[in-house]
Amino acid sequence: MSGRFVRSSKYRHVFGRPTRKEQCYDNLRVSRNAWDTNLVKVNPKYLAVNWEAGGGGAFAVLPLEERGKLPDKFPLFRGHTAVVLDTDWNPFNDDLIASSSDDGKVLLWRVPENFTVRSDADPDDIKDIAPVGKLTGHPKKIGHVLFNPAAENVLATASGDYTVKVWDIEAGAPKLTLNVGDIVQSQSWSANGSLLVTTSRDKKLRIWDVRQERPAHETNGHSGAKNSRSVWLGERDRIATTGFSKMSDRQLALWDIRAVREPINGFKTLDSISGVCMPFWDDGTSCLYLAGRGDGNIRYFELENDKFEFLSEHKSADPQRGIAFMPKRGVNMHEHEVARAYKTVNDTYIEPVSFIVPRRSENFQDDIYPATIGVTPAMGSSDWLAGKEAIPPKISMASLYDGEGIQEVSGSQDKPTGSMEPVEPTPVEKKPEPVAKKPEPEPEPEPSPVVKPAPSMKEQGASMAAMVNKFADDEEDAESVEEDDDASSFEEVSKPVERAARPVVAESSSPRVSSPLRPKEEPMPQPSVATKTVSSPASESSLPAATVHREIEEIKNLIAEQTKTIAAQAQQMQILTGEIESLKSKLN
Repeated sequence: MSGRFVRSSKYRHVFGRPTRKEQCYDNLRVSRNAWDTNLVKVNPKYLAVNWEAGGGGAFAVLPLEERGKLPDKFPLFRGHTAVVLDTDWNPFNDDLIASSSDDGKVLLWRVPENFTVRSDADPDDIKDIAPVGKLTGHPKKIGHVLFNPAAENVLATASGDYTVKVWDIEAGAPKLTLNVGDIVQSQSWSANGSLLVTTSRDKKLRIWDVRQERPAHETNGHSGAKNSRSVWLGERDRIATTGFSKMSDRQLALWDIRAVREPINGFKTLDSISGVCMPFWDDGTSCLYLAGRGDGNIRYFELENDKFEFLSEHKSADPQRGIAFMPKRGVNMHEHEVARAYKTVNDTYIEPVSFIVPRRSENFQDDIYPATIGVTPAMGSSDWLAGKEAIPPKISMASLYDGEGIQEVSGSQDKPTGSMEPVEPTPVEKKPEPVAKKPEPEPEPEPSPVVKPAPSMKEQGASMAAMVNKFADDEEDAESVEEDDDASSFEEVSKPVERAARPVVAESSSPRVSSPLRPKEEPMPQPSVATKTVSSPASESSLPAATVHREIEEIKNLIAEQTKTIAAQAQQMQILTGEIESLKSKLN
């Protein structure tokens, strides 16, 4: 359609690039168990695959660099007495993994140093890997296992006994129990590890205050009979769910955790395919990836203004039963890769799919690679159980791009999530001091927390309107201030945080000040003017009074011209109205 509006987005042309068969992980025996999990989990070093094994349960761990056709026999991680249903890598240690099984147990494993699946040893001499820990407490099968993303050694397990247990794996004991009341179909932690969202067979969406062992919110989710999935959208106070309608149409929904009675903008219908949609969230690009279980398509959306904007779809003739997405610190930034998926194909091999932003530059693209979560936990299990909330320290993607290793970004762990209230800055007392006249204010980095963020357009408009009103009454005062020595009523004046009792005019503050804590030794020469001074944005705060006076005159002239234009338009409307009435009378 001609004239169609195209939404501006740096991810509008992201495309999925499949991998050639010889570069895939071939000769696998992916588990054929019908339990609804992702079957595959990945981190920057290893790929874990639920294995089709006889005589008990097992899963395989594949080093990412060992691609191609794998040997018929290699070490498996074997220790369960029934089929393995789910696995999860420790987010703070790439060598630790937990697995859950139909036998009602959780086993903890450590990948041996220099682990390989292409050993030179005789096939008969290959030994399987044994677990290093065991967690027992569920009487029935454990379908889902998930590490806390902020606290070390905290693990959530969802069981067929209709409960979710939260473990301190260092102590080897369950510390908390959430009574869901039905089979849990999916679970996802908030970024600071304080809340847990679950979907269950009773079609309820629950947001749990985990340490209180109770649901903070509960509402009706997708109404269809098939499974639904949930994913927490990073550090936002939003949750995405996928599921089915009563007519078995696949749906997508976005929820505000503070008001979960209904999804934002309702349930969005995707298509009529019968496979479960597996959602994956990329916090760095604000993109949601939906992979269909049983079909070969992966569609992706960008979250903007509380709406999922469709970007594109990676289509493949090879359906996937399981899929995993690489943590952001493991993507290939030299090829502008923003996400990488590992999908199972025909239960015999795993194919990596790279999602790439097409750019020609060979430099680091800082706009698509913001700082991301690293490998240092925000707290230990004891601190978490005591009620602490924090975001783990973030790492610089630029340092990984340059091969400098992991470098933490200072202060990023203090960034609040949607479940935490923002901290108000503390007011600091100021002492008077003479302000030296400066030719041009030089931009400086944001100082201490007493400085407020840059004013919005509305605040700037209010500040300018206040300046017009002030100078309309105090022109003589302004001129006397201009003639005075080097002082000016428009010198930068930093203020503490806004006070509730003062009007908007007095609360508007400059987004940049040269030194907010510098004392002043003598007061302004014109107290009557200085008490009414309104600090404007940094680009205007240090202008001479004459320049500001001239700009105010221009604003007055512009307002006068607009008034004349409006009056002329009103007169024209009256003439047109008269003509219309005349035509009506003639027609009658």
